[in-house]
Amino acid sequence: MMAGSMSTQPPSSKEPAASDSSNADGQFADFVATYEEQLRRAFVAAYGGDRGREATAEALAFAWENWTRVAQMTNAPGYLYRVGQSRTRRKRLPLSFAPPPPEESVFEPKLIPALKELTVSQRTAVVLVHGYGWTLREVGDLTGVKVTTVQNHLNRGLAILRRELNGDMR
Repeated sequence: MMAGSMSTQPPSSKEPAASDSSNADGQFADFVATYEEQLRRAFVAAYGGDRGREATAEALAFAWENWTRVAQMTNAPGYLYRVGQSRTRRKRLPLSFAPPPPEESVFEPKLIPALKELTVSQRTAVVLVHGYGWTLREVGDLTGVKVTTVQNHLNRGLAILRRELNGDMR
């Protein structure tokens, strides 16, 4: 999931020429095409559907407003994940994961309430690793923590899920 750092060069002058501006626009569009889904999945895993999509939009808006600086970063998606976290933490709203209608349910109905019992870090690790197939390193790179920390969050989250789901999950 984590692509290598993009070779984006910001315009060299403080007042970009028209061609520099369109080049920066193209670089930003490429960045969004590459990383938007990754950021959205991480935020939705952490904060639920509505708040996760809102955090993604806020992080990408921040990137657009500060593109000259963001384009030079070696781990821009990880930085923007932190930006989205700081802007969503203030809201302290309850999590909202909308379960599909019962006839379309493809997962254990007790899973959503059980996921709400996890910490943000545990839920993020569990959903990204087991739900989306990310590696521990990819989760660590995005969230800014060591692989061993991701593994700890994953193990603890899975233990809680097993307990909440009465041992039905392996």
